[in-house]
Amino acid sequence: MTRIVIFTLSTLDGAVDDPGRYFPNADADGPSAPGYDEVMCHLEHRLIGSQKAVLLGRGMYEEWSRYWPTSDEQPFADFINTVPKYVLSSTDLTSRGWPDCHRVSGALVDVVDRLRRLPGDGDVGVHGSVTLVQSLLAEGLADELQLAVAPVVDPQGRRLFGRAEGIDRWELAGCTPTETGALWLTYRPRGTS
Repeated sequence: MTRIVIFTLSTLDGAVDDPGRYFPNADADGPSAPGYDEVMCHLEHRLIGSQKAVLLGRGMYEEWSRYWPTSDEQPFADFINTVPKYVLSSTDLTSRGWPDCHRVSGALVDVVDRLRRLPGDGDVGVHGSVTLVQSLLAEGLADELQLAVAPVVDPQGRRLFGRAEGIDRWELAGCTPTETGALWLTYRPRGTS
């Protein structure tokens, strides 16, 4: 069965709104948090290589459909511009000429159920889309959570588990430190390994 795999960039304190603040461009001037290094690039390449489709929230679709079609940031540009994209939205998508975008609507549990039944091998990735990710986590619909955690604290912005209620146990399935001090963490809901 197809898994729903969330990937997000985060700070140590769980900020997820502005990855550019904690994973800036490697060419940034002055002191800053580390950017993507070779280890992070390898892990990202492996992650997207396992995905047959992507689920996006409407806001992320609006932002990314303006940026990625003309981007040359690899390997993500080739991936996101060619993979089927399912956009959770109650209204029709703005036509931007971004290939293979499909609107999905309805109760989140029903949308996820339909995506789990997509033909072919691979996972459905959820990238960015903070509100959507919070809803997937709150409703227990994620099969795996992959976090690239920058070694910085950022008091601004939303937190990944900002809508969590009570204690939800996750099991660590992998932890890879990177050359610039970040961690790539993989978690699965307890009891699903």
